[in-house]
Amino acid sequence: MVNDMHCFKVAEKFVSINGEGQRAGELAVFLRFCSCNLNCSYCDTRWANTTYVKYELATAEELVEYVKSTGVKNVTLTGGEPLLQTDIIRLIVLLEKSGAEVEIETNGSILLKDIVSLSPRPAITADYKLPSSRMETYMLTENFSYLTLCDSVKFVVGDFGDLVRAEEIINKYGLTNICHIYFSPVFGKIKPEEIVKFIKAHKLNGVRLQLQLHKIIWNPDMHGV
Repeated sequence: MVNDMHCFKVAEKFVSINGEGQRAGELAVFLRFCSCNLNCSYCDTRWANTTYVKYELATAEELVEYVKSTGVKNVTLTGGEPLLQTDIIRLIVLLEKSGAEVEIETNGSILLKDIVSLSPRPAITADYKLPSSRMETYMLTENFSYLTLCDSVKFVVGDFGDLVRAEEIINKYGLTNICHIYFSPVFGKIKPEEIVKFIKAHKLNGVRLQLQLHKIIWNPDMHGV
């Protein structure tokens, strides 16, 4: 039996197109890990964070072999919260050595200092949780200092108040000069045209509206896509 101490709890692994971020529309291998330290009001992967979720135990080496077997270069580490995984740095290093191009989707509450020190380092898509998420108090704005134009900050927008707060954060930290910025609507909570109207009215140069492609192409609740 594989020792749990040296394994990742993988909720699912699959090949699809990237639904969001700088690589949206590109083929990617997804490794989704169990557990998260936040509980966002709109979380669409809460199922992966429950104590009864079915998962696969896999070592870093086994995950690298799986990625290699797909023939797909882009790898997205997601969750849950991938940076909670004890051996995540080792996995990233092994993936990069195998020729993979790694992207990490992180919730913005975990320090990125060790991740960005890697060479080559993965691309980062970091959330900034807005008021409707009820998780904003956990955001580490120190992380903005570690981002570059290889990285992105994603604001998941649920209502008009979120848009106002996102603009405040962008302006306060000069984010459009640091990295890519995305506004992504909470599915079914705010109309994309409302976000476009706000971007136009406030002259938000450098901010991009992004819809979750996988929720448009497939059933919004479908796993493995």
